[in-house]
Amino acid sequence: MDTRVETRTELLLAARTAYARRDWHACYEAFVQARETVALSTDDLDAMAAAAWRLGHGKESLRVAERVFARLVSTDPEAAAMKAVDLGLAWVTRGDLTIAQGWMNRARRMLDGSPEGPTHGYLAYLDAVIAAIQRNSDALAQHAQTLRKISGRIDVPAITALCHIAEALQAINEARTAEAYGLIDEAMLPLLADEVPIDWAGDIYCVVLNQCFRLADMPRLRAWTQSMERWCNHFAVSTNYGGVCDVHRLQLRAATDDYRLLDDRLAAASRSLEEVNSRAAGEGYYQLGEVRRRRGDVDGAFAAFSVARACGVEPQPGEALLRCSQGDQETAWTDLRVALAGEDRLGRMWLLRAAVEVALARGDLDEAERHCGELEAGSEAFGTPGFRAWAAHARGAILVRRGRYTEALAALNSALREYRTQQSRYETAEVYEWIAISHKALGDDGASRADAATAANIYAQLGVEPAPVCGAGTPGGLTKREIEILRRIADGATNRQVAEQICISEKTVGRHLANIYAKLGVSSRTAAAAWAHQRNVL
Repeated sequence: MDTRVETRTELLLAARTAYARRDWHACYEAFVQARETVALSTDDLDAMAAAAWRLGHGKESLRVAERVFARLVSTDPEAAAMKAVDLGLAWVTRGDLTIAQGWMNRARRMLDGSPEGPTHGYLAYLDAVIAAIQRNSDALAQHAQTLRKISGRIDVPAITALCHIAEALQAINEARTAEAYGLIDEAMLPLLADEVPIDWAGDIYCVVLNQCFRLADMPRLRAWTQSMERWCNHFAVSTNYGGVCDVHRLQLRAATDDYRLLDDRLAAASRSLEEVNSRAAGEGYYQLGEVRRRRGDVDGAFAAFSVARACGVEPQPGEALLRCSQGDQETAWTDLRVALAGEDRLGRMWLLRAAVEVALARGDLDEAERHCGELEAGSEAFGTPGFRAWAAHARGAILVRRGRYTEALAALNSALREYRTQQSRYETAEVYEWIAISHKALGDDGASRADAATAANIYAQLGVEPAPVCGAGTPGGLTKREIEILRRIADGATNRQVAEQICISEKTVGRHLANIYAKLGVSSRTAAAAWAHQRNVL
């Protein structure tokens, strides 16, 4: 046998064997080498496209999959229609709904007049997912009903699982959260029994994790993230779907871990997803922006929020809160109002607590009250621990600002209980600051000092700046960190000494100083220190 033929044969055998054992790296590399000397069969191209996708090579995977489709059109139209639907799923995952719908319409034309089968079910599921992404409630209900009918007629486990997910999306949209969770649990049974194709199973996991996050249900997000990690390990899909796991795992760790350890990991996880799952990448960049915002890295936070927006994820409320912390309350308010106008009921829940915070910072208690009322109604309807915590937190803050301190303590302690369930330490520290204000106003200075110390300890453990207490005026509009730096500068410390004393970079100290000068209308350390002395800030 010719040596070259022998080599080609060995490469193809190696690629096919690697595919069978789910060694996607070995499979992809062997196919890449083999195609340099031989035209791959349609089945081999299909396997290569799948391996490339699971490794995160999105563009290459789509190019190869389109070649597979072109071949199937003339040889197996039914398989070609399913491949068009697979391409639709890939483009939905990448975040380009227009191209996705183009492939779906191509599949529809090819299916026209053919007997109903699984491909019709996969297509109806994609229709439902797109309707959910576009916040089109009527279309979502219609497509879920269509899928329910198809599932009842063809009895295919994968289609049944996808049907339950579509129904769960509709139930969540209608604030039937308990019913949605039941449908999700049932949908996972065929998935865990390996009865759902890998990429559709991966999409189910991605949808479920996204919905748990949208519902601010950290206990369920934690459980399903762990389940997806086990699934990723079983199918060796660590690069693509594993990246989604990484983003959600890091979202969970942002509730409990030292933020200084999260920055690089979030950036890497988000970057790895840009080619294959733009929405998950955007969520990762948004969380990166939140980590940086809370650490006081203003420029880094704005940069991360900008990338999140480019990935299709609107970076609110984080960007608005960042602007508010910089003293630009009116822009923050405008951004939140625009974002609220474009969201459905569930999406608005994520914005309402921030709207309360910015309204309090602007001194508009009536506006804060309106948003808090909507937040409380939503928390009652959706019933998740995160929403209950946010509602109680917002109510407690408003009661403090109205001087009703005893009532405020009841609400704030309720928020603490829910935040403990969520393991949300940053928000817990924020609540302790409000409790400290309440105890001080009620004459309990000892409890107030203990509450403030608890908040400070949590911030220190997380490696973040103390949160500004919304609406509580500070000298010159300075943040707590800026006041802390100003005090040290006034005592004669250099930028390097300040950086060492409070564990931030020298560059960050310089940026804080620039913000201090801008807010105070001064241009030197001496002038800033004089301003502080004159107003007893020190």
